[in-house]
Amino acid sequence: MKRRTFITLLGSAAVACCPVVARTQSRVRRIGVVIGDTETGPIAAALPAFRQEMQKLGWIDRSNVHISYHYVAPDPKVIKTVAAELAALAPDLIVSNTNLVTEILHSEIRSTPIVFVGVSDPIGSGFVTDLSRPTGNLTGFANFELSMGGKWLEKLREVAPRVERIGFILHPETPPNIGFLKSAEDAAATLNMKVIALGVHSGVEIEHALAAFSTEPRGGLIIAPHAVTFANSDLIVALAARYRLPAIYPLAFYAKAGGLISYGNDLSDQFRQAAVYVDRILRGTQLNALPVQLPTKFEFVLNLKTAQTLGLEVPLFVQQLADEVIE
Repeated sequence: MKRRTFITLLGSAAVACCPVVARTQSRVRRIGVVIGDTETGPIAAALPAFRQEMQKLGWIDRSNVHISYHYVAPDPKVIKTVAAELAALAPDLIVSNTNLVTEILHSEIRSTPIVFVGVSDPIGSGFVTDLSRPTGNLTGFANFELSMGGKWLEKLREVAPRVERIGFILHPETPPNIGFLKSAEDAAATLNMKVIALGVHSGVEIEHALAAFSTEPRGGLIIAPHAVTFANSDLIVALAARYRLPAIYPLAFYAKAGGLISYGNDLSDQFRQAAVYVDRILRGTQLNALPVQLPTKFEFVLNLKTAQTLGLEVPLFVQQLADEVIE
């Protein structure tokens, strides 16, 4: 037998005896990323951190991985359609964002690993039963503990001490939003304040709720994190300005867009960490070895220009506590 023929046969035999390894090395991995926002919205603006970290970890889109991005805003019908499409494509992994998106994907797709980002109360939402060792097909990065509702109230009181009535904008069917509301109500009882639930499902409902709430004096707002409030962030900031309502928001992009203050986690950092989990899963780590992580750092952003427009004199110590002051 000629040496070249022998080498060819030997190579063929190696592939035949190890077909899984050969396919794994050459197969392009597929990832679906489902964002509860529009393509030009504030959540989508955090995605570059995910892309950059994936590249740093050796995953090059259209080379050894194919990443499809789906922007579904807060529309359950669109999310279900995307879930069905992803189920048919059978990707290696899915990245989800917001409780609404994660809930629908979880109900429709039970075997594909899902790494969630920006989800509140993963246990209460039914995504996992144990943060330290997830047993289903989900793990990821939570954004807030339920006690944050009280913290938002306290922060707002520091910046706007004359506020007595708090309109709490939330999605009333989302358990974590109810948990945030309860936490704020508990804190309000000790501060001689009143919290009023403003349940909303759309921009139209937000407009009606704030128009009605603003008819009485000494009002302020807390905006709970949800796909509906994220998708209508510009509207909420504009209405708060129109009705001269001091407001606190859960993420920095609100304050940077003209909102009074924000107190929350760094969404870009969570997407960056999600890329690390994606990398580990694609390289063979079992999902139950990747605990759900809670944020360890929160950003306090103060828009001093908005405060001045509202006639608020923000104490110097509060300004010094802010991670970023917008002037």
